[in-house]
Amino acid sequence: MRLGALAAFTLADPVAKVAAVQSLWAERASLTIATDRQLELSSQPGRPALPLLVLPKEVPRRSPYTAEGHAALVHSIAHIEFNAINLALDAAWRFADMPEEYYRDWLRVAFEESQHFTLLAEHLATLGHGYGDFPAHDGLWTMAENTRHDVVARMALVPRTLEARGLDATPIIQAKLRKVASPAALQAVAILDTILREEVGHVAIGNHWYHWLCVRKGLNSAQFHSQAALQHGGPSLKPPFNLAARKLAGFTQEELDALPSIGMPLQTAPEITV
Repeated sequence: MRLGALAAFTLADPVAKVAAVQSLWAERASLTIATDRQLELSSQPGRPALPLLVLPKEVPRRSPYTAEGHAALVHSIAHIEFNAINLALDAAWRFADMPEEYYRDWLRVAFEESQHFTLLAEHLATLGHGYGDFPAHDGLWTMAENTRHDVVARMALVPRTLEARGLDATPIIQAKLRKVASPAALQAVAILDTILREEVGHVAIGNHWYHWLCVRKGLNSAQFHSQAALQHGGPSLKPPFNLAARKLAGFTQEELDALPSIGMPLQTAPEITV
């Protein structure tokens, strides 16, 4: 399984990558995981020549009320989901000596992220665009690169920090799209409903393995998270927070209470079920 995850990770063509991940998922029951095998480390995932990657501040801002702006917004989410496929594959192949369930969990995440990417790519096609048509930034992968030698830091700063921010941001994006109220915008809202529901599970997997690793290594989970954020450039968290989703994803009440309010009330999103 881990060799297969590495092979899928190196594929540049998005369609081929999605197909490889879905094949791995279909065959998972018969695959040998090889938990103790140290694989040759690849620093960068396979990805297409486009989209053009720029600094976050250089990504143009567009209004979702225009057709071009709506397409750019969907493209930005598709780019996040494409990165998320690679992040899950990387978690599965890069780190040896974890329990077999760890690798099965991250293969499941890769599979669901591939479905999310496909939904968004298909929606983009209905708008006359494809993945790669708009510039994007590489923030998610930068953090993966920073934590490539430390599975504990990876679990702390990717699923339970960066991906958890997606739980906070998605309801806000959906609210904007509902105001647009076009058929395309409402279709995007429905796609984001699916993505949000499943992303709760992905963050929960990160939370589970982060706490498991902290127990195994004798680390204070809160203290290590703060140290890792400082060491690897973790982002500052700002409200509003989707407390309902974060709680379902396994954040403790103590962790939720520790989120910075910056003088603003913490926000909750509509009830989510998983």
